[in-house]
Amino acid sequence: MDESKVQKIYRTIMLILITVLLTATITTLLVYNKITNTTDIRTIISSGDNSGLELTLSKIRTLLEDKYIGTIDDKKMIEGAIKGYVAGLEDKYAEYYTPSEMSDELDEAYGNYVGIGINMLVNKDTGKIIVTEPMKDSPAEKAGIKSGDIIAKVDGEEVTTENISDMTNKIKGEEGTKVNLEIKREEETLNIEVERKRIVVSHIESKMLEDKIGYISILDFDGGVAEEFKTKYNELKKQGITSLIIDIRDNGGGVVDEAIYILELLSKRKDTLLITVDKNGKEEITKCKVDPEITMPVVLVVNEYSASASEILAGALQDNDRAKIVGVKTYGKGVIQTLIKLSDGSGLKMTTEEYCTPNRNKINKVGITPDYVVELPEDIQELGGKDDTQLQKAIELLK
Repeated sequence: MDESKVQKIYRTIMLILITVLLTATITTLLVYNKITNTTDIRTIISSGDNSGLELTLSKIRTLLEDKYIGTIDDKKMIEGAIKGYVAGLEDKYAEYYTPSEMSDELDEAYGNYVGIGINMLVNKDTGKIIVTEPMKDSPAEKAGIKSGDIIAKVDGEEVTTENISDMTNKIKGEEGTKVNLEIKREEETLNIEVERKRIVVSHIESKMLEDKIGYISILDFDGGVAEEFKTKYNELKKQGITSLIIDIRDNGGGVVDEAIYILELLSKRKDTLLITVDKNGKEEITKCKVDPEITMPVVLVVNEYSASASEILAGALQDNDRAKIVGVKTYGKGVIQTLIKLSDGSGLKMTTEEYCTPNRNKINKVGITPDYVVELPEDIQELGGKDDTQLQKAIELLK
């Protein structure tokens, strides 16, 4: 039998499992389907007879009941089957969330969740969890976790390409419990225990710099960040700033609409902000609908961990000649995921669009090259100081 027919049957099997979860009919299928013990599963698949799929599932169930020495948890098996089905897309950003995982995902997106307080980049190709930034005053920061740390093990279990999603969920856990992380930091290996707490997220840090330069650091683009950005800007404006630095280093992205709203504060009416293309090649162009509230000179600072919504912001400001970009080439995540909540509380995240800059420059796996490429010193202690060459270049451009 040819490979395409096998794949078609496999997809149909998994579709049945998904339907089972959403309609809660698994018990009916298992009780009322007749099982023929002499039927070979491989024969059913090879025959191409779709009517035998339910029989195949029932056969597997019977074998498990007859031979398996452990406990069968139907709910976990179905959830695992769906996770595997979505993983078969081989899209590192696509994922199925159980109801509890979906709740955590939504809490985090809206800035209210339990965990250790880190922003992460998850590279499913290499099996690496990279800490882009520990949140200010978070358990992670207090425990000594730093930007650029790689989480190699969680409670003694090694992070791999196969279990990376489970490991990121495991890091979160329940409030008041502790998690042990094995951290790779350059040539050093550290074991750090962190207590999980309820995290109240602040997305923005701001301050007044020399020469009436305002500074706003956007830590992520989770829900509410645009309003917080506007508030912080107005506070700085009252202090008399005449120019602005926006720092999106280590910002791994978040909600696209939040980045668009910030762009509308900075852009001219009818400026193109974003171009997206769906699977059918349908193009959608997002333009600025309002006059700008921020008209002063702006410099944007980026680094290799500025990703996704950060790159939408950087690409539009650069192409529309609204801001100069300082730093190093960005991460290169130019695809958008849609998160759909299903009727039972579970969720499906899938890649639905690719985007490019207003000048139609590709971002995915390419990144954005700054107008001024500035590397950081190898021995830099922390961002924001006199040895922060990227920030100092931004200040120089605004003097």
